[in-house]
Amino acid sequence: MSVTKKISIYILFLLSVVAACRKDGGAKERKVEPKDFLSGKDYEELIVEIQYMNGQQPEDATVNNLKTFLSGRLNKPGGISITQSSIATPSKGFYSITDIENMEKDNRTKYAKGKKLTAYILFLDGDYSENSGSSKVLGVAYGNTSMAIFGKTIKDYSGGIGQPSTNVAMSTVILHEIGHVIGLVDNGTAMQSNHIDAGNGHHCNNDDCLRYYAVETSDFIANLLGGNVPSLDANCIKDLQSNGGK
Repeated sequence: MSVTKKISIYILFLLSVVAACRKDGGAKERKVEPKDFLSGKDYEELIVEIQYMNGQQPEDATVNNLKTFLSGRLNKPGGISITQSSIATPSKGFYSITDIENMEKDNRTKYAKGKKLTAYILFLDGDYSENSGSSKVLGVAYGNTSMAIFGKTIKDYSGGIGQPSTNVAMSTVILHEIGHVIGLVDNGTAMQSNHIDAGNGHHCNNDDCLRYYAVETSDFIANLLGGNVPSLDANCIKDLQSNGGK
């Protein structure tokens, strides 16, 4: 084989490696794991990018609840910051995971780089396409760093007479979805004792815990009338601490 041909093959190999290490927008990012959120070893800083459709910007109190939760559970010596921006509103009424992934691909601007880790939360003006019947899913974690919140649906069940405040309902769903991304329960953050609800996926078997399966559905809304966002139980906290968190 000639020297010229060897060089050409080597260049093509390097280009393929670079392409394999790039995600949407050309940002270099290895696969993010729950421990990357919890620990400050590889990523010292976290930036949460919130994007929202028309009329779906979260309340300041909700954003503050999110930051307080993250600061209380993640080890990020470089700090935790949250950015917000609006995006075009398709007004489809219903959104599938594919729809959501495509909107993230078109609009997300921040990806992990160097010591900075990022998460993405999209607030939608419609319902989840998989919902049927009276019980509705209010939020989904669909990627290692990505979540979607069905803001309009949450507002339909909150803020009125005999309903919890929209802030409490919205905060509860957001923090529950964050729990998926940081690996609870037994979804990248190993259990220190058995507390998984085997019949409902990666959720906690304690119905008072933030990670209880019904928390991300409309069935749980009536439980929030006391005005408090559910907390993680002791088992979930121990799991986080074992994987680099607080």
